Amino acid sequence: MSLLRGRFSGATSADMERFSSSLAVDLRMLDEDIDGSIAHATMLGEVGVLTPQEAATLTAGLERVREEIRSGAWTPDDAHEDFHMAVEARLTELVGDAGKKLHTARSRNDQVATDVRLWLKRRLAAVDAALQDLVAALAERIEIDGDVLIPGYTHLQRGQPILLGHHLLAHAWAVKRDRDRFRDALRRVDLCPLGAGAMAGTPHPIDRRRTAELLGFAGVLDNAMDAVAARDHEQEVAAACAIAMTHLSRMAEELVIWSSSEFALVRLGEGYATGSSIMPQKRNPDAAELVRGKASRVIGDLVTLLVLVKAQPMAYNRDLQEDREPLFSAVETTLDAVAVMAGSWRSLEVRRDRFERELVGDFSLATELADLLVERGVPFREAHEAIGRLVRWCEEQGAGLTAVTPEVARRFHERLPEDLSPWLDPRAAAERRTSWGGTAPAEVARQLAELKRAAGLTARS
Repeated sequence: MSLLRGRFSGATSADMERFSSSLAVDLRMLDEDIDGSIAHATMLGEVGVLTPQEAATLTAGLERVREEIRSGAWTPDDAHEDFHMAVEARLTELVGDAGKKLHTARSRNDQVATDVRLWLKRRLAAVDAALQDLVAALAERIEIDGDVLIPGYTHLQRGQPILLGHHLLAHAWAVKRDRDRFRDALRRVDLCPLGAGAMAGTPHPIDRRRTAELLGFAGVLDNAMDAVAARDHEQEVAAACAIAMTHLSRMAEELVIWSSSEFALVRLGEGYATGSSIMPQKRNPDAAELVRGKASRVIGDLVTLLVLVKAQPMAYNRDLQEDREPLFSAVETTLDAVAVMAGSWRSLEVRRDRFERELVGDFSLATELADLLVERGVPFREAHEAIGRLVRWCEEQGAGLTAVTPEVARRFHERLPEDLSPWLDPRAAAERRTSWGGTAPAEVARQLAELKRAAGLTARS
């Protein structure tokens, strides 16, 4: 029976008990809840609200409750209203009246808020490590296959020849920013609400900073009402998850495309591909497709957290019970997806010669010809128009730029050289892109070194 029915003459209805249950999701915060209660009891003992013996008794009892739940010797149920009250009831069964003193100078409001922040702190450390590993996986792939020549795309149309390393660095820098976002969000997560009470604080002589210190928080939230009502730190973490998942989804989409027979640039590792129930030849990019699909779930989790607190009055409202499920889903889905993408990048094979010959004389070299005219003093718009007409002529002939003879070249602009071949070499074109952040090999190498330094990666042996 709930410990909180003294105000009422009857029991909670069975349908309300089922409807309001948060037991399954809150059990995932077992360690955080027990750790928070131990810190609270320790602090109460230190300030004299509890005797040293009572604090020691509560700590030992809480550790026993933790072990009972882990081993299955005791299982909380909804009869006590929620997980937190169930733990308190079991603690009291084990240690007697001392258990009834545990909740002195706190509320479930600040208790749950503390549990969630502790859970987030610990999971964000795992997310940070996973993102660093994904950057490392991309860096490893760049070191192995970064010199592979591929077409760069805009609008999924060929734009200019680039190096694969240049392309992968674009993804890696995005992941590096994701890591920065999570680390920045951690600063706002890393504040302790415990001791705020329901919303107004407590008359007892507690030491909130000591509790925060015992739990490893960087500090405390300054306002008791804000401490229990705030959910913007959860929204911020979910937003970082959603942004990271959109980055992973873009990578996943490219792996799906690149592994198709039409592109044939990569072959996915067998650990990240599946077969077909009917077509024996299939090698489906299911890992990438699932990452792409799960991005929608995480975006939905963010929207749920944003809408949940819209127009909510201060301070705590039972609506806020609904924050844990989307928050946990966003963080854990992101963590899993990052690991899958790192494994996918490490295990795939790149077909190194896929575009080496195909890009010779390709229309993606048209910008090289326009830039050549600019180097010879032609205004860029004039050069752009002339080369555009030249490309149209080639299309009408059903040929590439290699079909342009000296006579044809002069017809479109008198400053085009007789021999265009040096500008129709795709690798030479990539090597000419030497501006800061360009696709030239030296710039790819510089970026890779800077990325590894910024991400805290050691040089590959």
